Amino acid sequence: MSERVVVTLDGQVHDADTPLLCADDLAVVRGDGIFETLLVRGGAPCGVEAHLARLTASAAALDLPTPDLDEWRLLVAQAVDEWSSLSTDEGALRLVLSRGRESGGDPTGFATVGPVHARVSKARSEGVSAITLARGYSVDFAADAPWQLMGAKTLSYATNMAALRHAARMGADDVVYTSSEGRVLEGPRSTVVLARGKTLVTPPAEHGILAGTTVDALFRVAEGKGFTCERADVYPADLVAADGVWLVSSITLAARVVTLNGVKLGVPEIAEDVRSMVDTAVETADAEAADS
Repeated sequence: MSERVVVTLDGQVHDADTPLLCADDLAVVRGDGIFETLLVRGGAPCGVEAHLARLTASAAALDLPTPDLDEWRLLVAQAVDEWSSLSTDEGALRLVLSRGRESGGDPTGFATVGPVHARVSKARSEGVSAITLARGYSVDFAADAPWQLMGAKTLSYATNMAALRHAARMGADDVVYTSSEGRVLEGPRSTVVLARGKTLVTPPAEHGILAGTTVDALFRVAEGKGFTCERADVYPADLVAADGVWLVSSITLAARVVTLNGVKLGVPEIAEDVRSMVDTAVETADAEAADS
């Protein structure tokens, strides 16, 4: 049996090597659904409440039924317990909610937990090379066309994965999207953060990017340590001029950008501070949010 866990919202544990979804599930045929991914560390899920809040917001954007958060909390706990019985390693916990079968019926909800991808360890320790790619729309696009679901975490990730394959063909590890005005947006699976001295800056979610749960938690920790945190316009030139640039996400945590479009970026003095603050942020996210 695979070192992987599958649990459905009804509390049933499934063989990870046995097919789960029906062939006409809209997650499969339309990508019509939402998801969240959480890190499991030390036998505990990180940032559960922030991810469930974003799951709820994504469900509202897609006109999906409002998730019963108590049910999802139980699902998370059960999936993590199952994973902990298999492995003491970190795990990647994915929560999925699809519209259900095309032929009708209830939405499909489940959780999976599996090993963290091998690329994650390298990205954390060595950083990543990145290229900028035009996303092809304005920062005003999300407000003008809410049906495009720019701020929702949907299952429709084909474009993001295509961008990462393109980066790989170009010899890079990752991507920083830019708008039609040339502003920095986000990565295909991360939020962009830059440092100027003891000021951390990330692009605002109003530009049509996913609100980053890990960045939110990082900013709470950083402000407590005397950093200034801003959400403001960022341009590619700002990334090159910055003291440091990171791609931040729930699983990889803080991947420092070592080259951007072939230009080598410097190693900031606060590199270890940022790494440590992101670790603290994800491990204490629920407690920090409750106190804020």
